[in-house]
Amino acid sequence: MSLLTVSGSPHVHEKGNVSKIMLFVIIAMLPAFIASAWMFGIGAVKVFAVSIIACILFEWLVQKFLIKGPNTVSDYSAIVTGMLLAFNVPSNLPVWILIIGAFVSIVIGKMSFGGLGKNPFNPALVGRVFMLISFPVPMTSWPKPLESASQLTDVITGPTPLGILKESSNVAEAMSNPAMPDYLQMFWGNMGGSAGEISAIALLAGGLFLLLTRVISWHIPVSFLLGATMFAGALWLADPTIYIDPLFHLIAGGMMLAAFFMATDMVSSPMTPWGMLIFGFMGGVLTIIIRVFGAYPEGASFAILIMNAFVPLLNKIKPKRFGEEVKNG
Repeated sequence: MSLLTVSGSPHVHEKGNVSKIMLFVIIAMLPAFIASAWMFGIGAVKVFAVSIIACILFEWLVQKFLIKGPNTVSDYSAIVTGMLLAFNVPSNLPVWILIIGAFVSIVIGKMSFGGLGKNPFNPALVGRVFMLISFPVPMTSWPKPLESASQLTDVITGPTPLGILKESSNVAEAMSNPAMPDYLQMFWGNMGGSAGEISAIALLAGGLFLLLTRVISWHIPVSFLLGATMFAGALWLADPTIYIDPLFHLIAGGMMLAAFFMATDMVSSPMTPWGMLIFGFMGGVLTIIIRVFGAYPEGASFAILIMNAFVPLLNKIKPKRFGEEVKNG
């Protein structure tokens, strides 16, 4: 007698599939990619090309020679990982470091757990954090935007807004720094940093596209931004001379990329609405804690990876069944 083996819940059928979801995510990232190419030139294009090709190649090699199963390169997930990894590095990063990062993202962060759907941590963030810890100098040498359309390479480096803030003793000193862009420049992307740290409006447009196409739900991005805003606002109200206002934190660094693209990874984020809300809110709070009190100017990557570890617990938070009796006392 043969028994039917049923996998664990949830058992939900939708018209979409992995390839379609990943294609929508790629489309959503195109505005930010175009903005980074406009700001940083051929360097940004090279970083994206190398990262995507390396991620596809490593995933194909692992499945070809180690994991004897159906090939998943065609589901576009490796392309998404490659693009997200490229969004998290400087556009002048040496190619060999980027290839190492792609290897760590795909082989260690994704395929070592069995591939898409089984990895507990966001693969791109695993690669990014590995490169940041292993190669801190090239990973924090941020190019400035191109000064003219004829400039083909980005050889001039400078600090990011979060870096200036971290190195300053107070808010007034940071804002008076000639290298500090104003809020409008940060919103449009005219500043130094990685592709995922510039042009908040491009990232926001991509995030809204994902929400409108229902690739992601509102729970994580809204709670992530709310958590960051509330904690940064509390610090700002406590002492505005030391702690900068919440708007700065929202448009500086990788806040928008983290909220809409990194924290919402469908594999490494919670499945339940309450789990998503807690995951996002605490991710936003941790991002500000690391930015303000930690050693690194940016904390989004570390915050999301920390919250990824809590996903199994957060998935246990489930609403009461309809009609379930509530016990008093």
